[in-house]
Amino acid sequence: MTRPGRWYFGWNIVAAASTLTLLTTGLRMSIGPFFLPIAQDLGFSRSLLASIVAVGMLCYGIGMPIAGQLVGSRGTRSVVLLGLVLILLALVGSVMATGPISFLISFGIVLSLGLAFISPVAFTPMIARWFTRQRGAALFFLSTGAMAGIALMTPAMGYMIQEWGWRATLLGYGGVLAVVTVPLAVGVLRENAPAETDTFPGSRSVAAVAANASPSPRLCMADALHSLPFWQVALGMFACGYSMNLLGTHGVPMLVDHGYPSMEAASGIGLIGFAAIFSTIVLGRLSDRLPRRNILAAIYFIRGLGFFGLLMVLTPFQLYTVALIGGIVWAGSIALSSAILADVYGVRLVGVLYGWSYLGHQLGGMISSWLGGWAYEQFGTHWIAFGSAAVLLLVASGVSLRLPRAGAYVLRPRSA
Repeated sequence: MTRPGRWYFGWNIVAAASTLTLLTTGLRMSIGPFFLPIAQDLGFSRSLLASIVAVGMLCYGIGMPIAGQLVGSRGTRSVVLLGLVLILLALVGSVMATGPISFLISFGIVLSLGLAFISPVAFTPMIARWFTRQRGAALFFLSTGAMAGIALMTPAMGYMIQEWGWRATLLGYGGVLAVVTVPLAVGVLRENAPAETDTFPGSRSVAAVAANASPSPRLCMADALHSLPFWQVALGMFACGYSMNLLGTHGVPMLVDHGYPSMEAASGIGLIGFAAIFSTIVLGRLSDRLPRRNILAAIYFIRGLGFFGLLMVLTPFQLYTVALIGGIVWAGSIALSSAILADVYGVRLVGVLYGWSYLGHQLGGMISSWLGGWAYEQFGTHWIAFGSAAVLLLVASGVSLRLPRAGAYVLRPRSA
């Protein structure tokens, strides 16, 4: 049994998962600095490259439930190592590509599948098994890795592309990923958690959380897919993916079009992730004490206002102010969504349910990635894409407020 003051190995797993998420999500959310250099170098129009990125978003989403299923049958370590192989093959293919078809296959399809296999969906079931009392905090720390990826890798990629070009930057990234992934996957990731997880005597939240950890052993995917909370979470994930991938793909080009230098634009987007690193610590603690649906609704609401703000900033000070405020609520929606799914449906189903809801996340990302390029070329404005993201987030905020509280929703098997 875990006692207060004694280091719990589950936090080593959280640290390893957060580090890997930093590297993979960091690349996926750092497409912005690559966008114009790749388009200019390969002779792609914005709409063509945006379409390739959009296909990649869809493939990333399709890879999520596949990863969730493989984690359940093969284990997290095997899935992560398979993802690494796919990523390395994709990066080599991307730098050798000369036309849209070869670039689509390598950068759009294979790379996206590889990144999906080393993503939060691969780590969430493991972390949910290792944590009961501090599950919300642990999953928020996983989101910290994603936010750190935005904060660190967006400006870093921008600098490296300026110095060495986009091809050398991708290959350098692949080398770093391989050196980090193999020892963490082999030496740290463990499937079997202790029976008591992170609980200890006298914890007032243990009994409630444990009683809700597995609502019914007879529940199956069909039961969850026919219930309202899953689709409420999925709608929020759609809005989340729509907004996050729009910003990751078109945030830097949008700011450059508004007159900001490329490095200043990349630094502004990176500040969002930097602020989110620290906010996740607070939000993670709050998520184990306050209703998670209320926090999720607040995150979507303030993030929606932030998208309107990014469209209207005129000075570097305004840009950094909006980025800082937006960064406070940029993280957490995915962590809260996965925690809510675990609360409602139990840890046994959380991996595959998270994977399917993340498919909606990437469908949103696919649409916004394409729309951001097409709408600008057709109408010469970013208001269509970024304004629609803001509206979607405000709708998701209202829907999230109607999610059930932990333990308040009773889901019965349809066969009962």
